[in-house]
Amino acid sequence: MAVVKLTDKRVAAVKPPKASRLELWDKLEPGLALRVTEKDARTWTLKLWVGPRDARKQRRINLGHPRQIDGMPVLTLAGARAKAKDVKKLAAEGKPLTPDDTTDQKKADAFKDLVADYLNQLAKNERASTVKEARRILEKHSDLEPLRDRPAASITSDDVRKLRDKIADRGAVIQSNRTLARLHAMFAWAVAENRIAASPAAGIKKRTSEEERDRVLSDDELSWFWAGCTELEWPFGPLCQLLLLTAQRRDEVGEMRWSELTLPKRKWTLPPNRAKNAKEHEIHLSDATLGILNGLAEQRSRIATLKASNFVFTTTGTTGVSGFSRAKDRLDLAMVRARRQALGQPEDDDKLRKVLGLPKGSALPVEIADWTLHDLRRTAATGMARLKIPPHVVDKVLNHTSGTIRGVAKVYNKFAYLEERAAALDAWARFVMSLVAERPLNVAPLRKEVPG
Repeated sequence: MAVVKLTDKRVAAVKPPKASRLELWDKLEPGLALRVTEKDARTWTLKLWVGPRDARKQRRINLGHPRQIDGMPVLTLAGARAKAKDVKKLAAEGKPLTPDDTTDQKKADAFKDLVADYLNQLAKNERASTVKEARRILEKHSDLEPLRDRPAASITSDDVRKLRDKIADRGAVIQSNRTLARLHAMFAWAVAENRIAASPAAGIKKRTSEEERDRVLSDDELSWFWAGCTELEWPFGPLCQLLLLTAQRRDEVGEMRWSELTLPKRKWTLPPNRAKNAKEHEIHLSDATLGILNGLAEQRSRIATLKASNFVFTTTGTTGVSGFSRAKDRLDLAMVRARRQALGQPEDDDKLRKVLGLPKGSALPVEIADWTLHDLRRTAATGMARLKIPPHVVDKVLNHTSGTIRGVAKVYNKFAYLEERAAALDAWARFVMSLVAERPLNVAPLRKEVPG
């Protein structure tokens, strides 16, 4: 099966095969093909899956002919693509595909139904953390909301591109890439299961590579970040501070359990089922980290919901926290306020425009460059390198399986460098504390305390 990017010139120039027939499948409109017989008869066809999920069948629809000698009326390439989209929409809505089609189709799967079934099969084969991340993207991501009730077969490559660009254009390039990757996987599964005829994400590439990202917060930004966390309060204020101090991943900190912590020994043990590399990982608790956790432990003793839960950060008592995107937006605003305060600028936007000599209502200069919570991990690693911590120790702190120790050395060097890792995190925490003016955190999530 030849899949090519069809053009008017290519359609006109194609030669008939010596025997049987030739099919050129359009790269831009999945399922659309130009069929050419050995007698040079040419037809536009569309292959697609129709019917309910429990009785799926494949159909081929003749759309028309590209030349007058093949039949009337003439259907151009652009017209064939448009007609293919129309037929797909009819199939998704369970309507007849041709005027003489009397097939009574049930309504095809909605996008949300496809998501639910995909997540169910994913749960049978993947780690819980992988399933949770997929669920976060596909079920909870607000950018996907317009697609939820749409028939899955009606979603086009243009829809996927617009979604990718919408997320990336607001500065969330990593989120854009991860959403696209998950859609690639889900639609590929749907094609294999005969749920849709072709993947609308096929051939669509990421805007940029995550590996290219090198954002590290400056010393001033770290100071504004810490002040912003203080303003953010429970649960995201202390959570984000621990992200910076421990250099661990967002979900590893966000789903931290009290059973993983041994505070008297200043130790946090991340179990294999929660670590990205599926290996147990020990994290040293610096003075600053221990101070935050001791404060949270004291709060836990007073609040019934927290006392009954194993999660360090929870608002329900049964799950870790969610809503990182909204919390990050609030943190960004708090950081801007902290920056203006540090520079002696007015907090009010209109007053700031007046100080800067800008017209009322005009766009303000970017005050803090775009950053992500994952950049805190890179900032910590870079900061430890600034403090002359050896690269292999930093790799161990980050729990990287691939790092500076490679090849034969990796095979034979199983030393954990626990003391060196502890010293590294202590040094990093002291450096952070030297940058910030420590402010007390009001971490109580509930107004009502447990009676003594």
